[in-house]
Amino acid sequence: MTDTQKTRTYHEQTRIDQTIRLREVLKTLPPFAKDYFRAIEPRSSAKTRISYAYDIRVFFHYLVDNNPVYKNYTMDQFTLQDLERLEPVDIEEYMEYLKVYTRENDGELITNGEKGLSRKMSALRSFYNYYFKHQMISKNPTLLVDMPKLHEKAIIRLDTDEVAMLLDYVETAGDHLTGQALTYYKKTRDRDLAILTLLLGTGIRVSECVGLDLTDVDFKNNGITVTRKGGGQMVVYFGEEVAEALINYIEGDRKSITPLSGHENALFLSSQKKRMGVQAIENMVKKYARQVTPNKKITPHKLRSTYGTSLYKETGDIYLVADVLGHKDVNTTKKHYAAIDEDRRRKAATAVHLREP
Repeated sequence: MTDTQKTRTYHEQTRIDQTIRLREVLKTLPPFAKDYFRAIEPRSSAKTRISYAYDIRVFFHYLVDNNPVYKNYTMDQFTLQDLERLEPVDIEEYMEYLKVYTRENDGELITNGEKGLSRKMSALRSFYNYYFKHQMISKNPTLLVDMPKLHEKAIIRLDTDEVAMLLDYVETAGDHLTGQALTYYKKTRDRDLAILTLLLGTGIRVSECVGLDLTDVDFKNNGITVTRKGGGQMVVYFGEEVAEALINYIEGDRKSITPLSGHENALFLSSQKKRMGVQAIENMVKKYARQVTPNKKITPHKLRSTYGTSLYKETGDIYLVADVLGHKDVNTTKKHYAAIDEDRRRKAATAVHLREP
């Protein structure tokens, strides 16, 4: 690793890696696709563009495999005229195909529910819209096709007592372990407790948690500097419970570890002495949550929802919740936290009497 790489922050290196990855994916798309991805760069993240590139590649693979007109096409043969040649029925057939299909590179069976279907169709509509808007094609069949309807799902979060149960379990899980499992638990307990307490006490995203460096933690003001989606930075403040868990980890296990080169600044380290990744934290959260709330599929995002709900119930200030969570649109926050008041809804259970007492 070069000295330049060592001085890059996690987020800077992630952006570089994603940019390189996107370029590789673009090589597998028709040449004209580069114009679209260049145009959406100012208003989208590299991660979003990569997802869109994969989704649009599925569309072109579908045409080659299922549309007789394109059965002998290679990717570089597709032109903008091929886009406008398609009819709305072709788009509808593609949408039906997306529900269950076999992935091109490894033969894995892929299924899409409402959310996955909606994302892939949004990517295609955005793709078409760019060329239509710039008058490179004369018609846009995606505008004549109804997009998949998304049904509201119940927001899963931890109840107050479940939050306490989860943290208590992490602290005492060693009482039920032996041998190698106990040894691993002892090595990671304080780190895991610090991560869970931080997620539950600030509502930061798992990607923001992963990107934290030791220098991002300010105990004088009890705040952490997080890099939000889009690259902006913000100080998120935390309470004494979070401070205690972080100090315990930083002054204990974190201080005793010598990180691998390039990971010296990372706040949370894996057992391999590298910066923990998103999946590692997701797996850790699921591992503990399964023991405490087996009927709830708890992820780091559900811990974020738990924090947002608690903050709204305590303050009643939806704009504060939106600000702390880093939501650009307060309507997103209202949808998740203000629209559903569980305590108020529970009153409905006793408000109506079927028989006179």
